[in-house]
Order: sequence, then C-alpha cells, then structure tokens
Amino acid sequence: MKNLVRLLCLLFVMSSVVAVRSQEKVDLETTGRIRYEGFHDSHVMEFATGLMDSIGERLTGSPNMKRANEWTRDQLTAMGLSNAHLEPWGPFGRGWANQYVNVRMTSPDVAPMLVYAKAWTPGTNGVVQGKCIRATIDDKKDFDKYKGKLAGMIVIFGSDPEVKPITESPYKRLSDDDLAKLSDYQIPGDHPPFRFADFVKRQQFIKDLNQFFADEKVLAVIDRYRGTSGGGTVFVQSGGSYKPGETTTVPQLVLAIEQWTRIARLLDQKKDVSLELNVTNTFYDADPMQYDTIAEIPGTDKKDEVVMLGAHLDSWHAGTGATDNGAGTIVMMEAVRILKALDIKPRRTIRIGLWSGEEEGLLGSQGYVEHHFGSRPPMDEPGMKDMPTLLRREAGDVTVKPEQAKVSAYFNVDNGTGKIRGVYLQENEAVAPIFETWMKPFKDLGMNTLTMRNTSGTDHLSFDAVGIPGFQFIQDPIEYETRTHHSNMDVYDRLQPEDLKQISVIVASFVYDAAMRDQMLPRKPIEKALPKEPEKKDN
Repeated sequence: MKNLVRLLCLLFVMSSVVAVRSQEKVDLETTGRIRYEGFHDSHVMEFATGLMDSIGERLTGSPNMKRANEWTRDQLTAMGLSNAHLEPWGPFGRGWANQYVNVRMTSPDVAPMLVYAKAWTPGTNGVVQGKCIRATIDDKKDFDKYKGKLAGMIVIFGSDPEVKPITESPYKRLSDDDLAKLSDYQIPGDHPPFRFADFVKRQQFIKDLNQFFADEKVLAVIDRYRGTSGGGTVFVQSGGSYKPGETTTVPQLVLAIEQWTRIARLLDQKKDVSLELNVTNTFYDADPMQYDTIAEIPGTDKKDEVVMLGAHLDSWHAGTGATDNGAGTIVMMEAVRILKALDIKPRRTIRIGLWSGEEEGLLGSQGYVEHHFGSRPPMDEPGMKDMPTLLRREAGDVTVKPEQAKVSAYFNVDNGTGKIRGVYLQENEAVAPIFETWMKPFKDLGMNTLTMRNTSGTDHLSFDAVGIPGFQFIQDPIEYETRTHHSNMDVYDRLQPEDLKQISVIVASFVYDAAMRDQMLPRKPIEKALPKEPEKKDN
C-alpha cells in the first residue's frame, strides 16, 4: 500500500511539472528580435568605456561613486526610461579616495615599488622616509613581542608566502562536467555554517591591531596581497573603517608580492631596508548618505506589478571595477536599452536598480529592500548601529510591506564578464520548469543548466530574504577569482565583449518573459528567524 501511495504521489508531481511545461509559453518572435538587437546593434561596450574609462573606480562614498550614480541615471533617462532617479540609503559614513601614491626603496637599492593604498586609511602628509621592520601578528597575544620596537618604522606585515610559478592560465570556462556537478543539489548541513560572531570577532581584532599600530607610532604598514602567483596582480581592499569615529590613523598599503618578499628576505638577513613614501588620500564627510540608481519601463495592464533586474555599481579602487561589477551594471543597462529600442510594451513594470555599498555588505540593495519591501528588527550589538539586518536571521522575523506582494522577480548579474550558463534557483523548485522553457532558445549560446543550489555574496540575497524570487545567473569564471576580483587588473581590457552581449540578450529575454507572463513567478517561504548565536568563548 505504501508503495502504491508513493507511486501516486510521484505521478502527481510529474504530471504537475509536465502541466507547467506545457502551459509555459515563450514569445519566440520577440526573443528573436531581442537577439538581433543585442547582437547586431549592441551598446554594451560603449557603456563599458563610459563607466570604466571615463569615470573609473567607484568606491562607495567617493566622488567617482557620485559621478557613476549621476551618469547611469542620465544614460537611463536618455534611453527613454521613466522616473530615473537616485534613491538615498544610509547613513553610510565617510567617503574616501586615493589621489596619489609613490613608494620606492632607497636602501640597500634604489627601486620603484608597485603599491596601492588601502581604502579608508590616511595618507602620509607629504614625503616620509623610514626603516623597515617585519611583524607577524595573528592574535592580540602577539602585541607584547613588538611593544616599544615599532615607533617611526615601516612595518612589513604578515607571514612568508609561498610564491608559486604561473604554470596554468587563469582563464577558465565551465566544462560540461563542471556544469553537471553544479546542477547537483548540496544538502544543507554538509558544510559548517557561516558564523557572524566569528566575523565580528575578526573585525574587532583588526580594530585592535590598527589601534596598536597607532599607539606604537608606526610610520606606515605595508601588507602583501592574497594569493601566491603574483605576476603584477595586486588585490586591494580596505585597511580601516568607513564609520565616523573609527578611522585608523596609520597609512596602510598593499605591495606586489614579489617586492614584498624581496624586502622580507633582506630583513631576515639582518640588512637595513629603507623606503620613501608619498601617499595622498582624502576623506569626504559632506554627505553621510549614499544612493542607488533606479529607473523604469512602465507596464500596461499589470503595471502595478514589477519585474526587477539589477547589479552593483560600486567597486574597489585599485582597478576601474570592470568585472566587479561594471560588467553587471552595463549588461543590465544594455538589457533595458534593448527592450526600449524594440518599443516593448511590457504588461508588468520593469525596474532596474544599480546598487552602491555592495562591497561593504550588500548595503545599497538591503537599504532599498528595507525601504520598499520588508525588514527584520534592528540589532543593538556592537557594529550593527544603523546597519541593515535583512541577512541577519537571528535579528527576528521579517515584516513585509505591501509592495513586496507586487514584485514578481529580481534578476542579478555579479560574477564577472563570463557568459551565462544557467541559473541558481535558490531552492525555489517551482520555477525550474518555467526557467527550463525560457532557457531553450539559448541552448545554442551555452545556457542549459539549472541548479537548486543557493549562491551567496550578491544582491539577489536582499530580495530573497523578504520572500521575493531573487536569482543570480551561473557564469563562466573567465579570470574573475584568479586575476580580476578586487585587483588592479579589474579593468576594461579584461572584459569579454561577446560574452557581455550574450548576457545582455539572455537577461533582456528573461525579464521580458517575466513581465509578460499571466501569473507572477511562484515563491518559496521566507526563512524563519534563528536563535541568536551563543557567544564563543576563547580558549
């Protein structure tokens, strides 16, 4: 009897899936028009040079971020989109930008250095010179080893890396085997969960370390970049806090690994090494708020319902933010340009959002979602004042707003320049047969994979957290993790024009399909609140 019940249940599920597939329709004529416009009259690389070359890096709070907000708003207006505007969120805190950096070895050799300033750290206030000293500090217990030894010194900070030869190309596309493995669902619990308490503890250690360097009157701190291959690639992020009252007072820099190790070897040989530094950084405090760029293509008979697409507009500062995430920004702009150029009259309103503050914790998209769609209660723990709590399930249950019920879907691109190979379904099984139908016209472009897996670290999570179907596309890695992600190599020349055209066409088609569908996309339940994490005691 049990076997009969199981068989009937399986047949019911299979018949439901077949019914959805048979009912789902794709307007192949419009899909063909989208393909032709996107492949034969693409503007995506024009947007790329406008954003990456003319504006450049876009650290949240910097003057360039403001220029990028205004430029994207004006470009979307020129396309004919409606209600293009900048929507504030925050307060964020201090803006920052680097205007000048020059470092050279003056002893025992004279040599220029390949170096970048860390964000939210001060400059040197002119040319300074000093001797170098090595320091490896992994815990507050290590402070005692260096007390009284660092005043007026340039700290060469960190442990010895193993620099490996570059034997393989950093360039990669997903193989059929890669995609087959990716399509297999990973049952939750197989991997240790992310513990926010551990993250907070690490952040507190960084604050304590910066204060220690300040108390010891260190001249500057020079770190090496992550990774082992080097070759001129330098990965650079922040060295201090953007929050008012928490600014570090010691200049911090990241040096190319091959030059860092040269200095480290000389110091290990007890030889004196001197450097000359000249760094100009500026903090901006006029406006604590930051802004997202928003614009729309108005709908027709279902205009009160919305389909959203978006990407983060901000970047780190060593490169020009091309693959992270200028690529996502320009393909989303191109997707709405295609739809507007074809004079599409969508049933639902199509709304694009270009987010700031992503690199600091999805802040711009969280701020937008909290304002419009839903939120969790605020938290009073250290570091969470004025911060969004959408992704902190221990904060409490989500309270949704009326607008939440009107959003059919949110589509995001934020994994570099590589072409789309499929979609992460975020465990929303009901959309699988729908997306499978929508994917079919793009099989010849390499898009053929759906996975029930969740993927993290992109702005779709802000929408997913309040129960809006939010999706990130699967993309070919190209050089994202190996060369361009948060590095000085994240520039226009690393973009793949044909891949960006492919992305733009697929995104435009998915957005069109969602906007024209009779029903909104099916939803999964909002994740329940978690109990607060117990404090982890130090051994």
